[in-house]
Amino acid sequence: MMKPVVAAAWLSLICTHQAFAADPGQDAYMIRVLACKGEGARMEVYLPQSIARDPAKLKSALAKPVIGYYTLDLTSAGKGKPLEPVKVSMTSDGKTVIVDQYTRGLKPTRIPVSGGTVDFDQRFGTGAKCEAFGT
Repeated sequence: MMKPVVAAAWLSLICTHQAFAADPGQDAYMIRVLACKGEGARMEVYLPQSIARDPAKLKSALAKPVIGYYTLDLTSAGKGKPLEPVKVSMTSDGKTVIVDQYTRGLKPTRIPVSGGTVDFDQRFGTGAKCEAFGT
């Protein structure tokens, strides 16, 4: 008789306890640093705010690849807006940003910091017009 009562009490306690996720911290917050628009798709690149919030330090921070996120917005085609991790770096002269879509094995995309037209991939991201980096 006692076992069912204890089991019911234990089950009641477990079911009423709320689970809380831990705050991932400031490094998890992302800021959009690049926006591009192609035919039928938009591309964006996000970096951790700890890197992107200080433009004076951005070049030195991107001397080595930093993990950021890339979005390929295909909502107009009914395919959604997935996020994928990318490696973002900058050339030593500070004139070109390199976005490496390493999870898909694509050739890294080189984007002028001042903006320009680039090809991200051959399915959706060709002829994308990019704004200046960091705007």
